[in-house]
Amino acid sequence: MTSDAPSPISTTELPAAPGIAADQVRLKGDGGRLLLLLPPDTNGNRHPLGWHDLWQQLKQRLSAGERFWQPQSVVHLVAQDRLLDARQLQAIADLLGEAQLQLQRVYTSRRQTAVAAVTAGYSVEQQSPVAHLVQTAVEPGQALDEPLYLQMTLRSGVEIRHRGTVILLGDANPGSSIVADGDILVWGRLRGLAHAGANGNREGRIMALHMQPTQLRIADVVARPPETPPARYQPEVAYVGADGIRIAIATDFAKTSLSATPEAADL
Repeated sequence: MTSDAPSPISTTELPAAPGIAADQVRLKGDGGRLLLLLPPDTNGNRHPLGWHDLWQQLKQRLSAGERFWQPQSVVHLVAQDRLLDARQLQAIADLLGEAQLQLQRVYTSRRQTAVAAVTAGYSVEQQSPVAHLVQTAVEPGQALDEPLYLQMTLRSGVEIRHRGTVILLGDANPGSSIVADGDILVWGRLRGLAHAGANGNREGRIMALHMQPTQLRIADVVARPPETPPARYQPEVAYVGADGIRIAIATDFAKTSLSATPEAADL
């Protein structure tokens, strides 16, 4: 798992291979990555490809023609606005596995698809349905996406990226990563990496019932956990203070955050 942002993906810059229309399933090499691009489900497409036809096309792409990928290559599924449930994602992963490919990350503008992918253990980047897959910086003052609610345990190797606030009801295990342009709230144990205000907003906050991260980031400010963990855990809030990231007890922070600097301790 890495906390570095994946390279931008723009479907508009990915022309279809000869003989393959842009509204069909495509496999595309892009900067050393292998992309599996699904055609849009809506977005003005008068005759969107149904699941059965999509499935058949994928089988044909994987079994026909000259393969340009190496065995065990990692696949980034660009689902766009396709609504995919857990069964369909598993079917795609199984089919890729038969071709010695590994599904790792899902790009989607659909909340249901994002939740299904995270639940299945894949890294997810939920993107704006307007911006689609052109990853650009959020302009100051631009509204964030609606919060992403997840109820699960984030396993090691799973990364969540969202242009809004991420609310996790469950634990984030070591090796997991949450990157949000808004706040991050973990109603459980935070033991992975958390990066709030990823669009550069130092007002972002990270809250957890049990704060034991491998790393905290707010905007461009980074903090690592103390060598000696606290003797007792309680709900805490991480925020950017005058000298870097600080952590306050949640109840203290709530009482004082709007009027004065809360009593806090260095991380």
